[in-house]
Amino acid sequence: MSITLALIIAALAIGTLLVSPKHVTADGFFRGQSDTGEAPKLLTLVLSQVTTWIFARSLMNAAVLGYYYGIAGTLAYAAYYLSFLTGAAIVDRIRFQHGFGSIQSFLHDRFGRTGTACYNAVIALRLLSEVFANLIVIGLIFGTAGGSNYVAAVVAMALFGLAYSMMGGLRASLRTDVLQMAALLIVLAVMTLQTITGPLFDLPTILGSSPDMTSPGWVLIAVAALQVLSYPMHDPVMMDRGFLADRATTRKSFLHAAWLSVLCILAFGMLGIVAGLNKLEGENMVVALTRLLGDETMMLFNLALIVSAISTLDSTLSSAAKLAISDMRVAAENIANGRIVMVLFMIGGLGFLFLGSKDLFGAVAVSGTASMYLTPVIVLSVFMGRTDIPVWSYLVSFFSAVGAAALYFLETSGYTGIVGSLSGLEHKYAKLFLLCCAVLVIGFSANLVGIATSRRALAAAP
Repeated sequence: MSITLALIIAALAIGTLLVSPKHVTADGFFRGQSDTGEAPKLLTLVLSQVTTWIFARSLMNAAVLGYYYGIAGTLAYAAYYLSFLTGAAIVDRIRFQHGFGSIQSFLHDRFGRTGTACYNAVIALRLLSEVFANLIVIGLIFGTAGGSNYVAAVVAMALFGLAYSMMGGLRASLRTDVLQMAALLIVLAVMTLQTITGPLFDLPTILGSSPDMTSPGWVLIAVAALQVLSYPMHDPVMMDRGFLADRATTRKSFLHAAWLSVLCILAFGMLGIVAGLNKLEGENMVVALTRLLGDETMMLFNLALIVSAISTLDSTLSSAAKLAISDMRVAAENIANGRIVMVLFMIGGLGFLFLGSKDLFGAVAVSGTASMYLTPVIVLSVFMGRTDIPVWSYLVSFFSAVGAAALYFLETSGYTGIVGSLSGLEHKYAKLFLLCCAVLVIGFSANLVGIATSRRALAAAP
């Protein structure tokens, strides 16, 4: 199996390099335009949106949550992909109603440098987490964490992803996403067909795999409902693709990406549910799946993870280059500086990988919680059009969300038990739900008080 998988990966790598543009303009590198200045078409945008959000960590998370929590776990993770719908609404308001060309320009107009500094810090961490989380999955496919095969696979994938990302930036990412998503859809379709036609597939049992309504999977659905409004705005990969094409194309791309990505997540999550329903004592998900589905299906499972990891790395690196060079303007906007940023982010991601947490959903939960400082901004400023929210309100919301994210990380890593001891809650998702509620209460309170204060100040002015 390993030889066959290696040959398929090699063929995909060669195809990716052939499709990647060899020469690209600065607008192509940072903004995805063709050599003639044309924006990407609908099909390209849809496939790019899906393949950059159906990344290796996502597929693995969907399967793992299905394995441990049944249908509720898989539905919870799929709920995060409704972010395409909320993301579409955010982009439409900011770009076409308020008239801004990026999230940063909107936040700078409302909150000055403080607004963009807080936002850029959150999304920089998000991008770094995407690099290391996808590389972790690749390493675990080929070996045990820290082993020679693990390290070799991680380094090889990092170098390959970096090499072709540096060739063409966002333009290369958009073009290769089409090839990679086509390959991923074929793999998922074959794997799903094998599963549903096999003897282990029983739809009523799968649908009833989370009978306990207090299951952590159902709690996680509530968490997703709280985070799904702010989650897309803190993801630069999704937001970048919302500022490339015309209004009608952009709207359609988000809509089609939503249903297609949800189907992909549900299909992969179903594998985890099947494994969880038929596992033996002491088996982890991968061992159970291999025993139940056979080596051929597991090869497809691993191939799907690898394809999604490749497609995510290039998008992450191109978004990192755009963030640093075009949005933050840390250096002149040229391709050479964009490539330097890509190298630095890859090094940073590798550093997180070898020094950081191995909890894949933990990275989603932490970044998703930190992003919730944007929820009051989205509701009050983006949707309602308010321009009288003071900077201090924005900062209170920001620090409460970042503090909650840090507390969740410390709590789940075993460094503290303060949330559990104060609330009496035991499971980490219940604690996460409580923290998310606290962030929203503090954030909205600060913003509403700030608006009221601004009104009184305006009324008292001569």
